[in-house]
Amino acid sequence: MATIDQLIKQSLNPFDNNAARNFWEDQEPAPTVDSIHQEALTEIKSVLTQIAQDHQTRTLILYGDAGAGKTHFMGRLKQKLNDQAFFVYIEPFPQSDHIWRHILRHTVDSLINTPAGQTDSQLILWLKSFLSTIRQNLQSEQQSLIDKIKNFFGKTKVDTRGERQSFIEILKKTIGTKGIYNSNEFFGILYDLTNPNLYSLACEWLKGDDLDDEILKELRIKQSIDNEEKALGILGNFSRLSVKTQPIILCFDQLDNIARLPNGLLDVQALFNVNSTIYNGNWEGFLIIISIRTSTWNENYKRVQPADLDRASVKVPLKRITVEEGEALLASRLYKLHHQAYSLPDSPIHPLNTEVLPKVFPSRKASPRQVLTLGKQLFQEYKEWLFRDKQQPKPKWLDGKAPPPPPPVSPDRIQAEFQLLWQQEYKKIQGKIGKISLLAAPDLIQMVQEALEALQVQAIQPRLISGTFAGYSLSYQQPGKREKIGIVWTEDANMKSFFNVMNACQRAIQRNLCQTLYLIRIGSVGNAKLAGYKIYSQIFTGTKHVHVKPNLTSVHYLATYHSLVNSTLAQELIIAGKTITLQKLQSLIREYQILDKCILLQDLGIVSKQKPDDVNGKKDLRPVKDFMLNLVKTQGYMGVPTLISQAVSQFSDVNETETQYLIDLLCQEKKVKIINPKAKLQDQLICLITH
Repeated sequence: MATIDQLIKQSLNPFDNNAARNFWEDQEPAPTVDSIHQEALTEIKSVLTQIAQDHQTRTLILYGDAGAGKTHFMGRLKQKLNDQAFFVYIEPFPQSDHIWRHILRHTVDSLINTPAGQTDSQLILWLKSFLSTIRQNLQSEQQSLIDKIKNFFGKTKVDTRGERQSFIEILKKTIGTKGIYNSNEFFGILYDLTNPNLYSLACEWLKGDDLDDEILKELRIKQSIDNEEKALGILGNFSRLSVKTQPIILCFDQLDNIARLPNGLLDVQALFNVNSTIYNGNWEGFLIIISIRTSTWNENYKRVQPADLDRASVKVPLKRITVEEGEALLASRLYKLHHQAYSLPDSPIHPLNTEVLPKVFPSRKASPRQVLTLGKQLFQEYKEWLFRDKQQPKPKWLDGKAPPPPPPVSPDRIQAEFQLLWQQEYKKIQGKIGKISLLAAPDLIQMVQEALEALQVQAIQPRLISGTFAGYSLSYQQPGKREKIGIVWTEDANMKSFFNVMNACQRAIQRNLCQTLYLIRIGSVGNAKLAGYKIYSQIFTGTKHVHVKPNLTSVHYLATYHSLVNSTLAQELIIAGKTITLQKLQSLIREYQILDKCILLQDLGIVSKQKPDDVNGKKDLRPVKDFMLNLVKTQGYMGVPTLISQAVSQFSDVNETETQYLIDLLCQEKKVKIINPKAKLQDQLICLITH
């Protein structure tokens, strides 16, 4: 086994601290320290216990400064309490008049995730628990039917109309229909969740996809959940049934990117309107957590109606941590590295010095982010000192002195860090979004708008078309021209909805609201018999208006940037040790031409079309090569095996032989060098060549 110093030379910096995300997307959550924010955790557990006992919905405000760890804390809540409640993560809503559908979609998206240690999704666990509860009040033949249905979860079965109808009647008699929105269809969908052949379609209906008539017929449903009233009703149904099972926790996060009012201020009132509707409707079994930066709360709460504020009576602060907790946080990040060593270091935070934190934070208080940022700086300084064979200059903090401020970061290092962050976030988005229809139209149009703003497109105006589908559209000024361009993006499968969108587009053109209209749609546009198709043909056949079919890769580009925007506005995005503003993020996107490869933006004429990369039919390894070079740039020095394993982990279609070839290529190009080329591969070290 290696010594701790040998391992430090080989390792990545364990304090790299990118922003936390949706807790259902974090496959490997960062280590936690139980004592940190324990008071807040205890208070929320107490509130949850009360809800489990009296079923009364409660709302709490979780607030803290930037860097306090709010998103990470909610992930920790899920880890600790997922056996006592069902967790829902709700991202910022882009449009206030679409908020109930937004909440419903994210509720179902979260419920179809599987908690750690379970084989069933939250949705199936919720339904099983509910069925077990109502079974106790049934007659023997009804109990037998419920048992039969429960036993078919996840198995192939032949669905029978009689069994489905009997199931609906049992639920209607057991829990009644009072307060249940559209009970026949909702109970029927619950039955369909038990059928593997219909499960995914039932989930699509539940979260509000505007399904075509054939799928609705297969589900024996008349209509999709296509407006706010229906979405509100279905969410209310979850509340009514949750009385029979565990509470559902709705976590609203990153509120700095929610819909804005005409004056540019956040529409926080819309969220509190939702909260009041829940309370006025006597919904049961919900815990609503509104996570918000302290400064954002202070800037906005006075514009919320006092009566609405009163319903969020529980306030839970995430305070700064003590230096002792800071040491424990540093130790948690170093634990894995220490336990790979031949012998454990004397200090749990080696190579860091226990005297440093009090010197840097004389108040003995700091945010978790400040502690991790300091840890990253000091670990890197120690690592560079090791590679100098411990020659001068020795880091001053090793002798108990306060460390100097970190030196300015070179533009090359900033570029490397940002491109690494982009690639890592892009991979997460690829795993999350498997098809375009997983995203609602208002989310898609918001992503387009954010990309246009980053690329400095002028005169962007939302809601080009009017009516129900206004939120599917926007307009802007053609770069370099005075021409006004319109965009409408709809992936609704229902042809009636498509007809209504086409009607709205036709009206917008007739009123000369735009000179060129782009329809973005990968889905079907129907056939010649349909009225919607006829209007579509009139608009897009032989005219200057264009139908663009987006590819999934383009959506991944837009969604990756949108995720970074969310983090940036929440002041959670850190590049080279500094919190990035939205203006800086936009500048980096333009400077490094990140969005220039987005084919959808090319088709819209926002960025120049690029020639296809010519790799002579071979696998394109250039992104892998860029990733490896950027990783060496950010780490300075590292082990060759670590570099290889990181590349293989990031790119699933790349093997170790190919990564070794790329390392040889980077060496030939004199961008990196192997420090000890005669050593065994597992001991080889690599560094950047600086000119």
